[in-house]
Amino acid sequence: MSEIRTRIAPSPTGFAHVGTLRSALYNFLFAKKNNGKFILRIEDTDQSRLVPGAMEDVVKVLEEFGLTNDEGPRWIDNKIEEVGQFGPYQQSKRLDIYKKYAEELISGKHAYYCFCTPERLEELRKSQEAQKKAPKYDKHCLNLTQEEISNRLDSGERHVIRLNVPVAQTIKFNDLVHGEVSISTNDIDDQVLLKSDGFPTYHLAVVIDDHLMNITHVLRGDEWMPSTPKHILLYKAFGWELPIYGHLPLLLSRTRKKLSKREGDVAVREFLAQGYLSEALLNFIAFLGWNPKTEREIFSLDELVQEFKIENVNKAGAVFDLDKLDWINGQYIRQLSAEELHKRIEPYLMDANLNYENYAKEFIQKVLTLEQGRLKKLSEIGERVRYFFEDPNYEAEMLIWKKSNKEDSQKNLQALYTKIQEIPNDKLQKDFLETEIKNYLTENNIETGNALWPLRVALSGLSASPSPFEIMDAFGVLSNGKDIILRRINSAIEKL
Repeated sequence: MSEIRTRIAPSPTGFAHVGTLRSALYNFLFAKKNNGKFILRIEDTDQSRLVPGAMEDVVKVLEEFGLTNDEGPRWIDNKIEEVGQFGPYQQSKRLDIYKKYAEELISGKHAYYCFCTPERLEELRKSQEAQKKAPKYDKHCLNLTQEEISNRLDSGERHVIRLNVPVAQTIKFNDLVHGEVSISTNDIDDQVLLKSDGFPTYHLAVVIDDHLMNITHVLRGDEWMPSTPKHILLYKAFGWELPIYGHLPLLLSRTRKKLSKREGDVAVREFLAQGYLSEALLNFIAFLGWNPKTEREIFSLDELVQEFKIENVNKAGAVFDLDKLDWINGQYIRQLSAEELHKRIEPYLMDANLNYENYAKEFIQKVLTLEQGRLKKLSEIGERVRYFFEDPNYEAEMLIWKKSNKEDSQKNLQALYTKIQEIPNDKLQKDFLETEIKNYLTENNIETGNALWPLRVALSGLSASPSPFEIMDAFGVLSNGKDIILRRINSAIEKL
């Protein structure tokens, strides 16, 4: 076989979402696994729906996720530039090409001019619906004489070009995911190929572009399956070799319905803004329809390239489970070095208005490392570490352990205040503190929970937080760390 060439061809009618990223990933993996090329093409023929910045967004997203395309628009020197020998890679710049091939289809009787007005088409649709028929063009303009067509074209009458779908034929193709697929042409509409404004529809443009760009494999979402027979008719009409098709499973919510924005069908940038790491999101998306047939769940992009097999892509829809994404993201967060964690989480510290700039880098990294194992998303960091940067605010009742009472809690905190006061500043370290304080509690017959619970709440103001020894260890790197610890314990005693 010649060089394998895959592509994605998103429409810049919105910012790159998870479906786009999943299609890009599978096409990238398939191409790279087979030493092939991955191409980006922009399908911008629906001019009325274009969103400013959407093309730039998809180009940047691909590069940020490591899915850099071999051909097509690339982000080079802070601007979009095309690379590759089959350009332009924007359909809006290829209109003359589509017009030429559309006229070739008409010459071969594979397409025809249609002059029907929107009003007639609407009446036809209503009539078919009343008869419980699927809406479909009735080939009315196929019966026009050549003289009628010429006269109407010469007068400048608005028209489109439609695909002339043959009657009662069966179209079969072998799908990489679904196996053999068979569809009757009686179920296929005479699709518009070239619109009245001279722009092609998706169906004409995608076939011409895939052929001219030597695309060998078309991997796209299941929603495009009904369009594939139309595309096969066009390939046959032109006498071109068909690419190999593979239709990827739909993305579903946990209730197995089509994914909604609330459940995950959102722009990739929104996930990144929420504190998901790009490598974790990519790992999660890889499993939305593909399975390595092992127990392993964490893969780098290079490892995905090595493991990816198109035969392991599922037919059934893939459930978008945010809990699973949170788990995978947590695994990736745990693997970050202290330096890298600090770098990636800094924007979220800024958003939380913690005044963290006034603290030493050593302290900040210690605080972040302390919470690293508990984070599911980087955006959670603000509320988790706020107590390190400002005194906590809580109700006195929180200080009382479930087996204790107000008086004992106050007495135990006072005893701990005295004990901690005796500990040298350079000994405010987790292991030393834990040994010293637990020995002290044992020697004085103080029940551990009755003392350590109010100590932890006094230091953090939270019912769920790291241990008091870990909190004091972090404060210990500050020159006034011990003063902060003692002040908070004293504040708790006063509350009680």
